[in-house]
Amino acid sequence: MVIDDKMIDYIGELARLRLKDEERENAKNEMNKIIDYMDILNQLDTTGIEAMSHAFPVKNVFREDIVEPSKDRQDILFNAPNKKDGAFKVPKTFE
Repeated sequence: MVIDDKMIDYIGELARLRLKDEERENAKNEMNKIIDYMDILNQLDTTGIEAMSHAFPVKNVFREDIVEPSKDRQDILFNAPNKKDGAFKVPKTFE
C-alpha cells in the first residue's frame, strides 16, 4: 500500500485538517514509513504466540463496592443559601 496525495487529502478531510503543501508531503513520507514498517512486521512468524489486549498484565484496581447509608438531608442542606421542601432552591433558568 502506498500513501498518495489523494489518500492524504482524504485523511486530512476525515481529521478536519488543512495541510499546507509542505505538511502534506511530510505526512505522506511519515505514513509511507509506517506502512513500510508494518510490512516488515507482517513478515514475522507469530504462530503459537497468544494475542494480548495490553502490553502489561492488568487487573481490576477498583475498590470494593460497599453500600453505606446516605448522608442526612438536613446536614446536606445546612449551608444552602436557599432551600424549599427539603431541596436546594435555585433561580429559574428559563420562563
